[in-house]
Amino acid sequence: MNSTSTPTHCPYCALQCGMNLSPSPDGGVEVLERTDFPVNRGALCGKGRTAPAVLSSRVRLTSPLVREGDTLVPATWDEALDRIAGALRRTRAEHGADALGVFGGGGLTNEKAYSLGKFARVVLGTSQIDYNGRFCMSSAAAGGMKAFGLDRGLPFPLEDIPRTGCVILVGSNLAETMPPSLRYLTELKENGGTLIVVDPRRTKTAEQADLHLAPRPGTDLALALGLLHLVVAEGRTDEEYIRERTSGWEDTRAAAMAHWPEYVERITGVSVPELREAVRMFCEPESAMVLTARGPEQQAKGTDTVGAWINLCLATGRAGRPYSGYGCLTGQGNGQGGREHGQKADQLPGYRKLDDPAARRHVAEVWGVDPDSLPGPGRSAYELLDALGTDIRTLLLMGSNPVVSAPRAAHVEERIKSLGFLAVCDVVLSETAELADVVLPVTQWAEETGTTTNLEGRVLLRRQAITPPEGVRSDLEVMHELAARLGVEKGFPTDPEEVFEELRRASAGGPADYSGITYRRLAEENGVFWPCPAPGAALDDRGAADPEDASLDVSADDPVRDEETAAGAHPGTPRLFLDRFATPDGRARFVPVTHRAVAEEPDDEYPVLLTTGRVVAQYQSGAQTRRVDELNAAAPGPFVELHPRLAARLGAAEGDPVAVVSRRGRAVAPARITHAIRPDTVFMPFHWPGEGRANTLTNPALDPTSRMPEFKACAVRLEAVKSGN
Repeated sequence: MNSTSTPTHCPYCALQCGMNLSPSPDGGVEVLERTDFPVNRGALCGKGRTAPAVLSSRVRLTSPLVREGDTLVPATWDEALDRIAGALRRTRAEHGADALGVFGGGGLTNEKAYSLGKFARVVLGTSQIDYNGRFCMSSAAAGGMKAFGLDRGLPFPLEDIPRTGCVILVGSNLAETMPPSLRYLTELKENGGTLIVVDPRRTKTAEQADLHLAPRPGTDLALALGLLHLVVAEGRTDEEYIRERTSGWEDTRAAAMAHWPEYVERITGVSVPELREAVRMFCEPESAMVLTARGPEQQAKGTDTVGAWINLCLATGRAGRPYSGYGCLTGQGNGQGGREHGQKADQLPGYRKLDDPAARRHVAEVWGVDPDSLPGPGRSAYELLDALGTDIRTLLLMGSNPVVSAPRAAHVEERIKSLGFLAVCDVVLSETAELADVVLPVTQWAEETGTTTNLEGRVLLRRQAITPPEGVRSDLEVMHELAARLGVEKGFPTDPEEVFEELRRASAGGPADYSGITYRRLAEENGVFWPCPAPGAALDDRGAADPEDASLDVSADDPVRDEETAAGAHPGTPRLFLDRFATPDGRARFVPVTHRAVAEEPDDEYPVLLTTGRVVAQYQSGAQTRRVDELNAAAPGPFVELHPRLAARLGAAEGDPVAVVSRRGRAVAPARITHAIRPDTVFMPFHWPGEGRANTLTNPALDPTSRMPEFKACAVRLEAVKSGN
């Protein structure tokens, strides 16, 4: 390793791959391999390799912008901050605190997410705060809480995946969304394990599978119920495990038995022999896992769908045992930590519930405020966006681009335009920032220090490698300056380590307990898994195995910790639930669920289903990756993926413009014709704005528990686009 390089982590997905940054001849930085970080062992995708391109002053914002008429013009920081503070003050005085909205992002560091939640509730006094992570894995979080009493995306490290007997991967295309993680599936097969991929498309990941199940979009719930039916019918349940470690089995069993294989075949399009083969592959090994991603989760029944897959794990004794369990593959870079510390509408730091009096007392004491002064739970992300311009008059937005990423995006764009005042903090001039009254240029990953929590629940330290351009400040500085202008002089430090020290105290004793984690430990130990209570603290009911229990052979090869651990610090918890689940009685809960149709079934007017997703060279709304030449060359724009039979009926050839029309709008993109998708389904990636914006079409129907919109299935029709149309 170059002696001048800085070890840090990629700014993109939840793998948070390790990398080293070294000064480059042009005055910037270049990415070097970092083999000591266990998640990626040096491997990086194209986005990670090219991440320094967004650090360039040619790409990123370097001056505050304020609106003068129809134009954004450069301004001083004082002028920009004064405008924002004035708008916040006026709105609150005229319309009340809940007329102020705050919208965060799953890419914000833990320190920023924590401070943003505190800023909304202490400085603004508003309940109206949520973040774009609601669009990521909120259904998996809700399902995990119901079944296990705790939500951590993966309850085990990624390194356990190659050591299991079978993995069912539901609605995830790891080869394109998290390429460095694909090696875990390759190693699984090299070790004799098998891979089942559930996806309506034959993706690059599905091509690696021993069995590919291609259900109709929105029918993953029925598929899981059908598999559980067969598990029961074939006598493959683990009755001892069910009796000793779970509750609620009888009602769940009865619900599953109503979903017989032929019925499930009609709903999903997955044949009965394929269902039986999947059950055999999953049940025959000693251990197995189910991993879900956005496919089953981004549905109006996503919580129940996740619950059905968890039920399959519980019925077969595949949860809370070595190399077995249910896990969710978090998408955004800090999607896990981002929801743990207070920027979600109903949560306080440490994954505490905002409506829990004890949680309010604890956090209020850390913040030095009266618990009764904290507002209650507010609107979820889409509901907050839908209320812009009516109930919510002024919005502060950090690290999100809902003009591209939100469902029913044209409507959301109009709601944003109807605001009295919009302030955006961002690295680049995103499509949402272009609509703002004030835009503040803020630091990004390599220009600042802070922590993130990856998809394993591993808390990591991102280190500053370069000095940000003149004119750029951190989000922490923004909140500090705004708080001061609004009369709160203390409580919003600009030093990230000082913020983290307060976060430790606020999270202490909560489900996501970071109190035993320090910057020093993160630097020396390559991250620490939560929960990690401070020395002497009890884990209570969080389901963490005793780290000193030598009988857990899965932990026997964990590295010896440093002096701090030897002196009594908790080593962190790589593997949850091996002793007990995080419920009051320590038992996992079966939750009975029943199949129901997608919120918007195809009909004569809209006869085809649209599903959406990502491509390897772009990320999320594309606000940053679309500014990188190499990535644009690989993925220059949107497309409509459709089956040859559907293309023939439409009269469309490869590359022809195709219009996709839903009840919410119309998008146009070139046809990509392939046998890799079902004939009744089309696919569009969602990274682009303009006429090819996929989220113009998507349905904001919400899951009743998680409030997740139904991104993954909506009814559309296709139209050929003639020249000039």
